[in-house]
Amino acid sequence: MIDIATNEKPAGADTGHGISFGEAFRVWVRVAVLSFGGPAGQIAVMHRILVEEKNWISESRFLHALNYCMLLPGPEAQQLATYIGWLLHRTAGGIMAGGLFILPGIIAIMGLSYIYALFGKLGLVEALFFGLKAAVLAIVIQAVFRVGKRALRNRIMIALAAIAFIAIFFFDVPFPAIIIAAGLIGYAGAKAGRSEFAAVGHGGGTNGAAVDSMLGEELPDHVRPSISRALKVSAVWLLLWLVPVAALLIAFGQANVFSQIALFFSKMAMVTFGGAYAVLAYVAQQAVEHYHWLQPREMLDGLGMAETTPGPLIMVLQFVGFMAAFRDPGTLSPVLAGTLGGLLATWVTFTPCFLWIFLGAPYVETLRGNKGLAGALGAITAAVVGVILNLSIWFSLHTVFRETSPVRSFGLSFDRPVWSSVDLAALVLAIAAATAIFRFNLGMLTVLAGSCAAGVLLRLAGVI
Repeated sequence: MIDIATNEKPAGADTGHGISFGEAFRVWVRVAVLSFGGPAGQIAVMHRILVEEKNWISESRFLHALNYCMLLPGPEAQQLATYIGWLLHRTAGGIMAGGLFILPGIIAIMGLSYIYALFGKLGLVEALFFGLKAAVLAIVIQAVFRVGKRALRNRIMIALAAIAFIAIFFFDVPFPAIIIAAGLIGYAGAKAGRSEFAAVGHGGGTNGAAVDSMLGEELPDHVRPSISRALKVSAVWLLLWLVPVAALLIAFGQANVFSQIALFFSKMAMVTFGGAYAVLAYVAQQAVEHYHWLQPREMLDGLGMAETTPGPLIMVLQFVGFMAAFRDPGTLSPVLAGTLGGLLATWVTFTPCFLWIFLGAPYVETLRGNKGLAGALGAITAAVVGVILNLSIWFSLHTVFRETSPVRSFGLSFDRPVWSSVDLAALVLAIAAATAIFRFNLGMLTVLAGSCAAGVLLRLAGVI
């Protein structure tokens, strides 16, 4: 087996760390099936297995790779798995680790999409998703607190989060502009020696880790930056990504639903900084208001599916692609069209993730300890807190209120709730889910299951 576009040695040949490809496969399968709980939980699982249990990579190198993945568009946990797989077994190892990470989610979301599309109007199914939305709202609010606790460590970072929230919620400033501005501020602050932008120290390093031992001597070929290698990687992965998009546009034109899915989610692959929570408000706005693929509450249902299945939360985009094609199948059967639409959305969402890692990782390995990069990352993370807060409020509006009213004047662009349309059952259920999470520290799956059960009981009681 020769690795894609690099002419590297076979993945199992003389890697210098003694970890076989088969052993790595078994461990990556284990990581994949345990990857519940969003990026924080997924990264924690990888840290526990790869750093603490297997001692395959040191904590400092693990965090360095994570910092790079957090700067990229796309799901950082999946890209971190790809990065570490690449360090261990070259391109084939990266494809294996990154591909296995999303495979359980692809299968699970597709199955749930079939059920939702075919039976979602049944009373019992509607009740399940009613409860699911309330739990998702509480989980998104918890994400604000989790990320904020880590990122907002001084007044400057708090100010960046507040400005990001005001910009995106009240003035509809594009998400990429917020991220770029925050990164530039963080980079400049770190270069100026401002302590607010200094990297936070991490303890718990592991000595003698397999990857670090391999990289401690002369670097293997696949870790050395190379212009010729970068060109080959770019050519192969850009072709894999963009040829299907171009083929659909040529064959069907821009008005076709499959062309729209390919174009829209390719754009999302370029701007999904900060993970699923940070970008879903924009995705929901476009899918609901521009393309009319979904209703706002259906977007929440899709996120609920992604929360309850292994893999990145951005897998919700597969559900969006499925529903878009299911409702506009053309000459195909709705189920076949939905299947193809969901898989297409997944392909154009995740193919670029492999490009970013295989292209950039060799250069990033030379930037360990770079203060400017650390400052940019810290500022971006702070801004993402404000963006996630925007998402939580957007979810709140469409979960707790049946109607909203647009405000479009004096530069403002946001939706305000119609207070008379409050859904008391949804409000009570959301408060109960938040109490279970924040007061009693119940696990995510427990809260999701309890909320779904509560939705069913409310339906049986005739409340909803």
